[in-house]
Amino acid sequence: MRYFKLTIAYDGTDFHGWQIQANKPTVQGEIVSVLRRLTQENVHLLGAGRTDAGVHALGQVGSFRTQSALSALEFQRALNALLPATIRIVDVEETGPDFSARWSAKGKVYRYRIYRGKVVPPFLWRYVLHYPFPLDEAAMKDAAARFVGMHDFTSFAASTGSEDDDKGRNMEREIFATEMERTEDGEELWFTVHGRSFLRYMVRKMVGTLLEVGRGKLKPQDIDRLYEIRDRSKSGPTVPPQGLFMVKVDHDQPYRVT
Repeated sequence: MRYFKLTIAYDGTDFHGWQIQANKPTVQGEIVSVLRRLTQENVHLLGAGRTDAGVHALGQVGSFRTQSALSALEFQRALNALLPATIRIVDVEETGPDFSARWSAKGKVYRYRIYRGKVVPPFLWRYVLHYPFPLDEAAMKDAAARFVGMHDFTSFAASTGSEDDDKGRNMEREIFATEMERTEDGEELWFTVHGRSFLRYMVRKMVGTLLEVGRGKLKPQDIDRLYEIRDRSKSGPTVPPQGLFMVKVDHDQPYRVT
């Protein structure tokens, strides 16, 4: 048996997220379909994390095992030849059996892009949230820094739809670092967050809350209060998915086959 790691980039606009769903196009589903065609095996692809419908990736990671004799380079070339142009296999590496895209992951980096100019260029609208109105960006930076550390993120996550299930979930997450910065051209505001793991909609809720701080509806110190009250109705809205990118995944090393 042989083991492979895929580094994957995709435009999530036309997909119903990463995870396979019946009768709906998904990123995982497209890749699995091609892998099964190439190997003639019932290949299972494990992802480092799920991205929701409309969310993009620059460095999603997948892993699978196979008895195929194809090399890593041959897998990369064949996958990119057969996959939709909206999914690209950036790299393929052969690994050992202990590597898992999900279970070997030690952290993830996400970025949310906010376009601040008056008119969004037509080739950017799929990848940004347009917000041309005044924002207190200094207050937003202050608030963003308050996400760092181990906190209860109940106020910044989606409900499961069941009060009993919500009560039983571990809502604590560790954030290693955050950054709120303007791009060099000044047209975009980027919120980048590096954490061990994330709850569903967590980053999009964090961004919605930061926008409320920028508008003056919340204060930076309200972030600390939101941890305590554990009430998602008191934080900002969940912003749209198109501005969100999975940038990279941290994994244990070494894992390559020599």
